[in-house]
Amino acid sequence: MKKFIQFIFKIIAILILTLVLLDVLYTVIYLNSNSRTKIDYLYNSKDKNYDVVFLGSSRVNNHFVPKIFNDYGYKTFNFGLTRSRLEESSLMLKMMVERNYKIKNLILQVDLNINTNDHSEAIRSLFMPYLQQSKTIRNHYKNISEYNQLLYVPFYRYMNYDARIGFKEAFNTAIHKKTNALDNDGYYPLMKNQKKLIPADLSKYYPKKNKAYEEIKIICKKNNINLIAITTPMCKSTINREYFDQIKLIYPEIRNFENAVTDDKYFASCGHLNNKGAIEFTKVIFSSYFKPKETH
Repeated sequence: MKKFIQFIFKIIAILILTLVLLDVLYTVIYLNSNSRTKIDYLYNSKDKNYDVVFLGSSRVNNHFVPKIFNDYGYKTFNFGLTRSRLEESSLMLKMMVERNYKIKNLILQVDLNINTNDHSEAIRSLFMPYLQQSKTIRNHYKNISEYNQLLYVPFYRYMNYDARIGFKEAFNTAIHKKTNALDNDGYYPLMKNQKKLIPADLSKYYPKKNKAYEEIKIICKKNNINLIAITTPMCKSTINREYFDQIKLIYPEIRNFENAVTDDKYFASCGHLNNKGAIEFTKVIFSSYFKPKETH
């Protein structure tokens, strides 16, 4: 019986040691990557200086063309993350401050993402490799229910989020297999132009006070960042466009641009501009808030 108990303890010890070694291996891999996602690029960079940074969901990732700003003499980057919510935008901004980024202007998408205070599980997972190293990330997630397991149980976070940061992603990261996430200064163009758009229905959307947006406003004020909060285009057949007016009732400072581009030829889907639409929309935003620094 004694030998059996010793055998069990050895198996447990080997298992724990294996988990610790795997945790260290995966973490080292992610700490040495800056070309797979915008999050690893952000974490593994510092002291960046930007005239303009874009934050938001796919309605930023696919809508803002940094080249237009850059051609007018502005240094910009699109940090929009498809599937993200304002909570992730808040954490991205906190990380920029942690990494000593100098940002003059933040253009923040606040429209469909303001109807919830929830998070994006898919995007949350991408921050997990840096949980132990980043005080900012730890503080941001310290109140979530599984925080202790994610922080203290070896390899738990990689198993829990295996679909996003598991073996396949770790392997691709280890061999420095690049993605298109950082191409075009973070802008991802949608080329498809549907012949007939399916109307988006916003009748179940209810804008409300948003904790992450409030955090972003405080961070910007503290760090002398000019915050430009805007709504972004929807196709003209969108149901319940009054939703955008309701946002203004809660946050009057948010400027409405959902009608800046409405022609169906500029949309890949009702809620996402194609490349031509993104170019037109970016020009509208630039002319609304900025002037050329140098000849175009």
